[in-house]
Amino acid sequence: MQIIREGDALRRAVAALRGDGGAVALVPTMGALHAGHMSLVAEARRRAPHLVASIFVNPAQFGPNEDLAAYPRREAEDAAMLEAAGCDLLWAPGVEAMYPAGFATTVSVAGLSEGLCGAVRPGHFDGVATIVAKLLGQVRPDIALFGEKDYQQLAVIRRMAADLDLGVGIVGVPTVREPDGLALSSRNAFLSAQERTAARALPEALSAAARAIAAGSPVAPALDQARARLVAAGFDRIDYVELRAADTLEPLATLDRPARLLAAARLGRTRLIDNLPVDPA
Repeated sequence: MQIIREGDALRRAVAALRGDGGAVALVPTMGALHAGHMSLVAEARRRAPHLVASIFVNPAQFGPNEDLAAYPRREAEDAAMLEAAGCDLLWAPGVEAMYPAGFATTVSVAGLSEGLCGAVRPGHFDGVATIVAKLLGQVRPDIALFGEKDYQQLAVIRRMAADLDLGVGIVGVPTVREPDGLALSSRNAFLSAQERTAARALPEALSAAARAIAAGSPVAPALDQARARLVAAGFDRIDYVELRAADTLEPLATLDRPARLLAAARLGRTRLIDNLPVDPA
């Protein structure tokens, strides 16, 4: 596996991969890889003969009080995992390569970026959309794969790629979970032992609410019950528990179309997010 840090070398390497006419898949990451990331890599290998992964901890998507400095960085271990999984090329640029002096462009996706995590983390999705647009322009893959755990992010990226006619297929890959249901996340490492035990209440509360809503229970009481379960489990703050349309993320008061139940809540200094599909009978 090649590890590349400079733009011209990246373009040459991707052109060489395309020499046999095969499609190229991109898996963008911020590193600290776990089984969730590797499920994206495995799906990419199924869909395309050539695989590029990227590792870049993007400062533009971290707020002033967020954990940019503490975000785990372990490139050597991540590279070994990617190589073992059959990755052809790792794009691992530095900040100066992605945001050179004079960089002045921001990509913003209206509507989908608002509410949910966008309300709690102002500017976050502008940072996401900008860096993903740049990665797609650098690698020019045929498909790019993203996890459904970050469902609002996935919706934003799909809208951006469609609106800008980027010609890239955006593929969502189902969330990978721990045996007790907790969604895998690099930030789970920040949980204390007590917090990790409490964290399982998040998927449990969402699962109960999703079952109730799908069975015909009114939406608002089911969401209230989910919030109450999180409070009882010891979550310090609930940012949201909401039912949204699966495609547009429009808030839903009744289950009249395919939907997504989304939540974000905090345990100590760790913010956890999760979501589940909810479909009408």
